[in-house]
Amino acid sequence: MRLFSCSNCSNVVHFENNGCVTCGSRLAFRPSALDMVALRPDGSAILADSAEPGWAAHPCANADIGGCNWLVDDNDVSGFCVACRHNVTIPDISIPQNIANWQKIELAKRNLFYSLLRFDLPMTTRAENPAQGLGFKFLADEVVATEEGPVLTGHEDGLITLNIAEASDVEREARRVALGEPFRTLLGHFRHEVGHYYWNVLVRDRGEYDAFRAVFGDERVDYGESLKRHYAEGPMIGWELSYITAYAASHPWEDFAETFAHYFHIVDALDTADAFGLRTNPEADTDVSGLTLSKTFDSYRSGSSEALIRAWVPLTLAINSINRSMGQHDLYPFILSEPVFEKLKYIHQLIRSGRMS
Repeated sequence: MRLFSCSNCSNVVHFENNGCVTCGSRLAFRPSALDMVALRPDGSAILADSAEPGWAAHPCANADIGGCNWLVDDNDVSGFCVACRHNVTIPDISIPQNIANWQKIELAKRNLFYSLLRFDLPMTTRAENPAQGLGFKFLADEVVATEEGPVLTGHEDGLITLNIAEASDVEREARRVALGEPFRTLLGHFRHEVGHYYWNVLVRDRGEYDAFRAVFGDERVDYGESLKRHYAEGPMIGWELSYITAYAASHPWEDFAETFAHYFHIVDALDTADAFGLRTNPEADTDVSGLTLSKTFDSYRSGSSEALIRAWVPLTLAINSINRSMGQHDLYPFILSEPVFEKLKYIHQLIRSGRMS
C-alpha cells in the first residue's frame, strides 16, 4: 500500500484516513486515480483537475454508517463506490457491535479492492451478473437458524460470505489457534475467497484447465470428500515441501486460493515497504550476507515473478529478524519451496493475462 498526500496541503496521509490532521480537511480515496483528495464542506473535491468537463464525484453512500472513505467518481447510479457496490447483504446495523465489526470488515475489503484496482482485474458486480458476479454477504451468527449452524466464511459462484465475528480480534485468534493456522486476518480471508472467484473468471471461464492442472493438480477430485479428509486426518506428512499452508494441501481449489492470497500478500507488502523506503534489490543475492536494501520497483507492475521473489526473500529475513530482536515470533512464518515458487509464477502470469487494459 502506497503512502498518499492530502490534495489541499500535501501532508502525508494513509489509506484509511478520513481526515487530514494538518489542514483539517475531510479526505476521501479516489478510485479512478488511486489518490487521496480533500473535500470541501459541500462534498466536492479539492483537485487541480476538478474543472474538467463532466468530472464529478461524491462520497460513497456508506460513508457515514459504514465508515467508507471512498469517492463515487464514475457516476454510478447506485450511489456506492466501486468497492461497496459489490455488497449484497450487510449485518443488522441496529446492533452497535455489528456496526463496529462491519466497519472493520469494510476497511479490509477496501484494501482488497485497492489491489484489484492496481492489478486492473475485472470486477463484475452481482447487479451486472446476478448468477456469477462478485458479491459479499456479511452475516452474524444470530441471524442464522439454529439448525443451520454458525455462519461459515466461504465462496459460491462469486458470492463471498463472511461471518462478521471474524472482525473480533479475540474470536479470530481463537479460531486461528483451533485450526492451527500460522495467522488469520480479515484481509487474508478476502484475498483467499476472491481467489476462488478469479479461478472461475480466469481459469474456468477461459477453459484454461490444462495449464492449471499442470501446476496445482486435478480439481475434479471430490471437493467435499477432500475437505472431510483434511479436517478428520489433518494435512499430509511433508506438506511444507509443496504447499504454502497446510490447508492448501486439502484440494487443488484451496491450493490455488491460498497461493493467490499469498501472491497478494507479497505484492502489497513489497509496495508498502517501498513506500516507506525499505527498498530491496531484486537483483541481489538473497543470502543473508549479501542482503541489500537499495533499489525500488513497482511490485504491482513487475513483469517478472522471479524479481518479486528476489525482492521478497531478503525483506522477510529482515522483518523476521526485527521481530526476534523484540522477543516476538516471526512475522512471516512461511516456507517458500520450489513448488510454491512455481505456483506463484503461475498466479503472476494469470493475473497479468487477466488485466482489463
